[in-house]
Amino acid sequence: MDVIAQFNLHLAKETEHLDLELARVRVGVEALLRDPSKGLYFVAENAGRVIGQLLVTHEWSDWRNGDFWWLQSVYVQRDFRRHGVFKALFEFVLAKAAGQPDVCGLRLYMDADNDKAREAYERLGMKETNYRVFERPVRR
Repeated sequence: MDVIAQFNLHLAKETEHLDLELARVRVGVEALLRDPSKGLYFVAENAGRVIGQLLVTHEWSDWRNGDFWWLQSVYVQRDFRRHGVFKALFEFVLAKAAGQPDVCGLRLYMDADNDKAREAYERLGMKETNYRVFERPVRR
């Protein structure tokens, strides 16, 4: 659990230049781990050490009568990038999704300036959509 919280801190700093509070992130990770309806983390290991992660959350689509799996909190430790870690996580999740009759697709959002991530996602067959993400915080 601690490594996931730490990876989330690194991810926020690298992609959005945000300094998150470890205590808040840790509580958020714990809440998800206690309640699988919130989502599910998948991790990649090397020699017993967690080196990457991917979080799957769900969004029901009434248009498609199916569930989109959103890929979130994607992080690979710097020393293991460009070694197929994310690809392995992605392919594992894709296979799990393909085995579920109610899953209609995989989606993710990324920082618009993250060209390396865009290239990785495109190599795995993902396509950019015409959707834009809007957000309005309701609490801090």
